[in-house]
Amino acid sequence: MTAGLLTEEILEKQHDESRQGQLFSGVKITEDAVNPHRKFYIETYGCAMNFSDSEIVASVLMSDGFSATTNFLDADLVLINTCSIRENAEQKVRNRLAELRRIKKSNPDALIGVLGCMAERLKSKFLEEEKLVDLVVGPDSYRDLPKLVTVAEDGQKAVNVLLSREETYADINPVRLNSNGVTAFISITRGCNNMCSFCVVPFTRGRERSRDPYSIVTEAKQLFNESYREVTLLGQNVDSYFWKSESSGESTTFAQLLEQVAWINPKLRVRFSTSHPKDITDEVLFMITKHQNICKSIHLPVQSGSSEVLKRMNRTYDREWYRSKIDRIREVIPGCGITTDIISGFCGETDDDHQQTLSMMEYVKYDMAYMFKYSERPGTPAAKKFSDDISEEIKSKRLSEIVELQHLHQHEMNISEVGREYEVLVESTSKRSKDFFSGRNSQNKVVVFPKKNFQKGDYATVRIVDFTSATLIGDVI
Repeated sequence: MTAGLLTEEILEKQHDESRQGQLFSGVKITEDAVNPHRKFYIETYGCAMNFSDSEIVASVLMSDGFSATTNFLDADLVLINTCSIRENAEQKVRNRLAELRRIKKSNPDALIGVLGCMAERLKSKFLEEEKLVDLVVGPDSYRDLPKLVTVAEDGQKAVNVLLSREETYADINPVRLNSNGVTAFISITRGCNNMCSFCVVPFTRGRERSRDPYSIVTEAKQLFNESYREVTLLGQNVDSYFWKSESSGESTTFAQLLEQVAWINPKLRVRFSTSHPKDITDEVLFMITKHQNICKSIHLPVQSGSSEVLKRMNRTYDREWYRSKIDRIREVIPGCGITTDIISGFCGETDDDHQQTLSMMEYVKYDMAYMFKYSERPGTPAAKKFSDDISEEIKSKRLSEIVELQHLHQHEMNISEVGREYEVLVESTSKRSKDFFSGRNSQNKVVVFPKKNFQKGDYATVRIVDFTSATLIGDVI
């Protein structure tokens, strides 16, 4: 696996590997937490928001008397938190649900539920046509899980996929199952208003709404007091975060929220994802430079380097505008890590459009990229207005060229890293050697270095001396 090269196949492989014994993104499971009575098991697919949602679900269920298990055969309630972003992701979930029906043989009373984006999109198919599940729960309905479980236990099909304009789960303390104890997600917005033509999120997660800043800061403080040393503020589009008090009229922008979290303690790192190019402001950029503990790393999806394709995607910017935003980031934040999303083979994409994407990559030289073939999603504007007219063969060929170029850029950047010094947050023991720690620098690059006398959660000053395709290798200074 190559750092900076995240295709659909690699992401699926990562998920399969992480599923073995690490099915709960978020909270540590201890023997004390296990109770011989009602147990739940949860698997999570898709984006970081889904993993954050699973932590909310765990909190709701534990408050209702459930405990967690890492073995679905022991569970009374099996939940799959799903993703609808691509057809392949949905098919993977269907296959997994069919596999999980085995649980009925050993525990006929066990319930199987689907959560998240697929639940909202395919509720009738799951319940009526395929009869794979007992519960279908949308992303705004997790508070209702205890009631829905009771309905399902009575033999009825339990469903709630209503979308909300208010729900942010601000008052629910996430249960961070199987966490590394160092890094954590904090959801600050839900939903999306952008209506990119290829994207199903506005239809599965609803309109955008922002969580109040007080609960966000309180959660970050609690995490710091529990020895966490990095938080990532999450949203489909974090830069459009805006909260206003109905009573006082007081308001908070994303830049102001960043500062409030950064002020908690200089030893608490702050990251955020994802940014939309149209919404990331100079105020945010200058806030990053103002606070050393706000990480110098921005995920700025380009999707395509062609203005014509961007117009059909309804991305609301063109090629030159995006390039000027990159220039501005590098002017204000020298050395900032920049990552992106790229789609190959969108409707009507020509060879010239594809070449413009490659030339955009040459201009920016991304530190990492999520790269995918276009997958038409039913109900989206693109599915209604455009023909999915690029063959799978051409999509695959173009994607291979994108991946190859990103690989080249990654190698060039790794060479330039040798000799540089970084402050690295110690996150875990290296997978390849128990004598080394693994962590990330402010630019979000993985660094492996000798353990020495450091502990998880410490900061180490490291000089880069070598690299592999996946990591930077350093010596402690």
